[in-house]
Amino acid sequence: MSTRRQARMSEDGDLAALIARCALRDRHAFARLYQNSAARLYAVALRIVRRHDWAEDILQESFISIWNHITEYSAQKSAPMTWMTTIVRNRALDWLRRPDVERGSEDYDVLVQTIPDQAFGPGERLQTDRTTRALSECMETLSAQQRQSLALAYVHGLSHVQLAAHLREPLGTVKTWVRRGLERLRDCLEIKGESIS
Repeated sequence: MSTRRQARMSEDGDLAALIARCALRDRHAFARLYQNSAARLYAVALRIVRRHDWAEDILQESFISIWNHITEYSAQKSAPMTWMTTIVRNRALDWLRRPDVERGSEDYDVLVQTIPDQAFGPGERLQTDRTTRALSECMETLSAQQRQSLALAYVHGLSHVQLAAHLREPLGTVKTWVRRGLERLRDCLEIKGESIS
């Protein structure tokens, strides 16, 4: 089996797991689903409508639809990305069928293009996706104790003292796990061309 196919199967499994959690109305899983797929889905919309502002609107509407219909997803019928791409494609085609009146006047379009966009664009989203992927890969190189310690410290905000109590380990041991985990993570990310502050 090729490396590309293995990566695709792994991605499908990750997305399917997130979709399953979203079906239970897990908003954190939905945020991760967005992070892992928005850049590619945006590109699909942009290819069809050929306007960045429309593609962004379509992406937003599509994710609302994905959230509202998440319980209808069936892994037996299609891969997760295929299912979401179909939603985006259909939304984009519907957008192009709208009467010109709904698209706004040319003056409005010119005005909109002069307003600076404060949101992440697809380039920034893609960079965020790369960084997230690199971080995930580097986390896998850590020991179980280092991974758990870093997750509890940086995701859940536990102090070293709280970590030691939670893990029932000496304070010095926990500090060592965190320090060595961060060092190893930093080295791994530097090799991948990413950095952590």
